[in-house]
Amino acid sequence: MSGAVPSGFLALPRVDPTLAREILDDLEKVEDLLRESVASSDPLLTEAASHLLAAGGKRFRATLVLLAGHFGDPTVPDLIPAAAVVELTHVATLYHDDVMDEADLRRGEPSANQRWGNSVAILTGDYVFARASEMLADLGTEAVRLQAATFGRLVQGQILETSGPPEGTDPLDHYLRVISDKTASLIASSAEFGGMFGKVDPETVGTVTRACDALGMAFQLADDILDVAGKTSESGKHQGTDLREGVLTLPMFYALRSTDPADERLKSLLGRPLDEDEAEEALALLRVHPAMAEADATLRGWADRARAELATLPEGRARVAFEALCDYVVERSG
Repeated sequence: MSGAVPSGFLALPRVDPTLAREILDDLEKVEDLLRESVASSDPLLTEAASHLLAAGGKRFRATLVLLAGHFGDPTVPDLIPAAAVVELTHVATLYHDDVMDEADLRRGEPSANQRWGNSVAILTGDYVFARASEMLADLGTEAVRLQAATFGRLVQGQILETSGPPEGTDPLDHYLRVISDKTASLIASSAEFGGMFGKVDPETVGTVTRACDALGMAFQLADDILDVAGKTSESGKHQGTDLREGVLTLPMFYALRSTDPADERLKSLLGRPLDEDEAEEALALLRVHPAMAEADATLRGWADRARAELATLPEGRARVAFEALCDYVVERSG
């Protein structure tokens, strides 16, 4: 691992430059801790556990921990391991997700399961989570309790996604519940960790946590839209992956609701595995479909929920930075 951290936070409009530098300085400490935490006496395990960390990533969740701490005392030393814990937890789930999805690319690099096989990838995910848990034990009972509840939701979300919507359940509602458990829960917990260890007053912690729960929904919806509308270089995975595998996401749900006879061909391609020619045809049809604008409006609605929560907080550079992150999540969907 190079130890370099993403500097995108520095480039966000309206973010106070001094705050951005403070966050970046702390992210460098988090990165050092991440690198140290996955080191093992076994070279293969060290290489496999370092694989996704070395591939980069936005460190979005770690940034939220550190930024939430700025509503209180951002100098508390425990904020650094707390940020590392949420990042390690996120990375651990990626190893398992890639096995379940049979992914061959993650963050623009070959996935761990592609490189070392499913068994090594699963065990590596377990190892990364174990290291997060070991670090967590030093942060106290409340932190352990929060992490356990969050991990339970992460697993529940994966089970819900794997099992599919039960009979009589609206598939779109089921999809949104999966996102809430699999993505939004850890993003919300990141803010809660930051508030907890930054000694922020409980009311503010609750507000920022609710804001980040909505932000987490927007974050995943942006990813799903980007999988259709973006480029492989932007998402770090093959474009149209969900569509190719027959996985339905927000734009597809909206397209399937269409009653226009002209959409019958597109609808026939959604929700089933596609060959390469079919996938390219479906992408071309979906990218110009009104469902994309409808999905974008839903994404913006979740970002607006986050902004509404943040608007109740006292003005200051931390609040402005969180509002800028809401803009970032919307804009990254294209």
